[in-house]
Amino acid sequence: MGKSEGPVEVQEWHGHVTAVSVRPESRRIGIAALLMDELEKISDKYVSAFVICILLNDYYKQECFFVDLFVRVSNVTAVNMYLSLGYVVYRTVLEYYVGDDNENAYDMRKACARDKEKKSIIPQKEPVWPDAVAP
Repeated sequence: MGKSEGPVEVQEWHGHVTAVSVRPESRRIGIAALLMDELEKISDKYVSAFVICILLNDYYKQECFFVDLFVRVSNVTAVNMYLSLGYVVYRTVLEYYVGDDNENAYDMRKACARDKEKKSIIPQKEPVWPDAVAP
C-alpha cells in the first residue's frame, strides 16, 4: 500500500510505502520485491501521481523525487530486502514506534528518475524525532 505526498517546491514530492505485507508461506519468492517495483514505477514513471489541485480546480501531473518507507531497526530481514532493492538508510527516526519498548525506525529512500543528482537520498548524519518527518 502506498501514496504520494510532500511539498513539490522543496523537492519533497515522493511515493511513500505505507505497508508491505506477504503471507508467511508466500515469503522469500519475490512477491514483496514485485510490489515494491510496482509502487516505484507508479511514483517514477506512470503517475507520476495525478494530483487534484483544489485551488485551481484542475489536475496536473507531478513526478516523484523519491520513494520512502519506515522500517523497524530490529527488522533486519526487511532492512536487508530494501537494501537489496536499492534503498539507502536516509536517517534514523528516534522512538518512531511507540509501545512497551519504544523503537527507532530507519527512514529508507530510493531516488526516482526526477532526482537526477540523487540529492534526496544523501544520508543525514544526525537522528531525528518523529515530529521532524511529518509530511
